[in-house]
Amino acid sequence: MNPPGELPARVRRFTRSETWVHWSMAALMGMCVLTAACLYVPQFAELVGRRELVVRLHEWSGLLLPAPCLAGLASRAFRADLRRLNRFVPHDRTWLRSALRRSGPRPAGKFNAGQKLYAGWLAGAVLVMLGTGLLMWFTSVAPLTWRTGSTFVHDWLSLALGIVVAGHIAKAWADPEARLGMRTGSVGREWAEREHGEWLR
Repeated sequence: MNPPGELPARVRRFTRSETWVHWSMAALMGMCVLTAACLYVPQFAELVGRRELVVRLHEWSGLLLPAPCLAGLASRAFRADLRRLNRFVPHDRTWLRSALRRSGPRPAGKFNAGQKLYAGWLAGAVLVMLGTGLLMWFTSVAPLTWRTGSTFVHDWLSLALGIVVAGHIAKAWADPEARLGMRTGSVGREWAEREHGEWLR
């Protein structure tokens, strides 16, 4: 218990439904990336074998990837976070300028401008990957030129996606408090004030 008038040391950042959406999508994305590596890197393919099983795991994890986000729409807190991620406000421009210059203040709401850009890019990439993947899966629904183009886009976007997701993991690894917040839903007040002061206020 905190003494009367004293602020709690930790603040609630995410609800249980929000953390469930994040980790469910992370598991499916991880499966997509790992199976893609086994399909396209010969050394991994030889190590794993069972190509037919790997293909099926890749197809179904990709097909199910939007499902946690759609299920999360039942949560009011998750819908509120989607609205936050979808809006750029004046302090986001300040954050981006400071990030590009590597100096200056970086004011942020619940999500900083970098997180908003990442979320938007990831959402678009997942939809493109889903569409191109379906064209590659159901070969009879589109002409050969469409399927060829889909394969080209799917392959190169998967490489970009792998790099961007690796960057996301590296950023999270460098910030233990952010990882703790995504695991438990709460973060230290001092961290919240430093990294997301506009949200805390």
